[in-house]
Amino acid sequence: MKHLTKLIITIVTGILALLFEFVFHQASLAFGIIVITGSVMTLSMLVEMIKTLKSGRYGVDILAITAIVATLAVGEYWASLMILIMLTGGDSLEDYAAKRANKELKSLLDNSPQKAHQLVDGTLLDISVEKVKVDDELVVKPGEIVPVDGVVIKGSSTVDESSLTGESRPENKNQGDPLMSGSINGDSSITMKAEKSAADSQYQTIVKLVKESEAQPAHFVRMADRYAIPFTITAYVIAGVAWFVSKDPTRFAEVLVVASPCPLILAAPIALVAGMSRSSRNGIVVKTGTTLEKMAETQSVAFDKTGTITKGALSVAQIVPESGISKEELLVLAASAEQESTHILARSLLAYKDTPKKLKEVSDLAEVTSSGVKAIIEGKEIRVGKPAFVSHQKIEKIVDQTTIYISQDEVFLGYITFTDTIRPEAKKTMEELRKLNVNHLLMVTGDHQTVADTIAKDVGITEVYAECLPQDKIDVLKKITASKRPVIMVGDGVNDAPSLAIADVGIAMGAHGATAASETADAVILKDDLEKVSTAVKISKDTMKIAKQSVLIGILICTILMLIASTGIIPALFGAILQEVVDTVSILSSLRAKND
Repeated sequence: MKHLTKLIITIVTGILALLFEFVFHQASLAFGIIVITGSVMTLSMLVEMIKTLKSGRYGVDILAITAIVATLAVGEYWASLMILIMLTGGDSLEDYAAKRANKELKSLLDNSPQKAHQLVDGTLLDISVEKVKVDDELVVKPGEIVPVDGVVIKGSSTVDESSLTGESRPENKNQGDPLMSGSINGDSSITMKAEKSAADSQYQTIVKLVKESEAQPAHFVRMADRYAIPFTITAYVIAGVAWFVSKDPTRFAEVLVVASPCPLILAAPIALVAGMSRSSRNGIVVKTGTTLEKMAETQSVAFDKTGTITKGALSVAQIVPESGISKEELLVLAASAEQESTHILARSLLAYKDTPKKLKEVSDLAEVTSSGVKAIIEGKEIRVGKPAFVSHQKIEKIVDQTTIYISQDEVFLGYITFTDTIRPEAKKTMEELRKLNVNHLLMVTGDHQTVADTIAKDVGITEVYAECLPQDKIDVLKKITASKRPVIMVGDGVNDAPSLAIADVGIAMGAHGATAASETADAVILKDDLEKVSTAVKISKDTMKIAKQSVLIGILICTILMLIASTGIIPALFGAILQEVVDTVSILSSLRAKND
């Protein structure tokens, strides 16, 4: 039975009981329907409690169950109803928070391969990706996701595999080259032959890893559970002694009514919901309250590189002129030739801060797929692209990074290199995390070791694991010792999804939407801002501080009320009303977590 359903049934029961008791003056009927509802709810709570105990967690449900049974046994049925409303209300509140978080994520989860264009006798047919068979011929249009693993049989294009491999440089794909499902095609249509079905392709392989990782959840004791056992024992001792001394079983019920663990059941969830609301206002969707609790105790944070610490988009790094030309002139010629191209490097070149807005007039522009562009500028042929394309002369300076070469009438003029840009807020994020006493920071990436080391040094990370496949990332996270946990993993790509699942907390950079990452993560950053990681940790710590204060305030008041009730001067119904006052105090205290 869903928690909201339980709450509605309890409220309806209360309304009917009020009518029978005070309108129709049928107290026995009021008692009867509360007994029936209370018995069903108590049995349901008992089943849930057993499941909780089997999972290795301890709760305070046993105390509430005992209070309901005891008050019904001594005829204090209105007190039972008050306890039921409090319990079902607290559970419904937690469900609401989780549902709200998942609703905010829905728009992010649309990027997995869903369809394919099958080529049959020269005709394109749209089919679902599950229906693709080995050896089917498929057309992948510009900007589309490669549906299954296969090989290029016609055409050529650049393909973005960064979300799968962590390598930020786009890969040129020509006839005979392999394609991985989940990678994104560039600016030209290509025809491929499927070598695997969707279920066996790279994207689904990673999804399987995710499921295996999710099946091995880390053990974590929630704050309310840590207080549950001592609070329960204290309540039973006070109630038992009161019964023993007075010889009156009603005294036992009266103590347990004021001992109903409202601060643990209500105060903590409300603080967590308030903290989740605050996170949402800051562009961070946190899926569950437990995620906030774990983040508040974080000891380690592991970062992916491409798209996480870096922007995942190439930008101009160096302009290196040859043959007596200036940097400015080389840049203008290259940008002028590329100004109508849709290639990723052309877009990066035109977006470069030093590229003039007004470029030279171009005529006879031609784009040679996978080679470059050639254009006539001021009567001279300018070529931009690969070394063999731009000039017949041997170019000595071949650079081992993403580079375009420029020539004029086949005379080599120089080259421009590109690199993945570090996010401007990355270094500050590391500093903020250290201020929050999170000192174990590491980078786990699929990119090359030299590239990873350079970027890690620039942002202040000393522990680097490079050239990692998804399984390697999982292994790195599993080896982090208990003293350095909980551990957060921050990533954005499909290849990060398994490590997001295996980490104590997975945070996805979801601004550009990687389905597997966003679905798997415990929290998703909606804005393209890495500093939100440290913001999430700070909000979590603030939230748990307020939650702990609210719980302790409630427990202290409850303990005082239990001692007073043990003397017999607080009737059960009045005790239930007092308990609602305690609820109110705890709730008002918890709501402070909503404030920035």
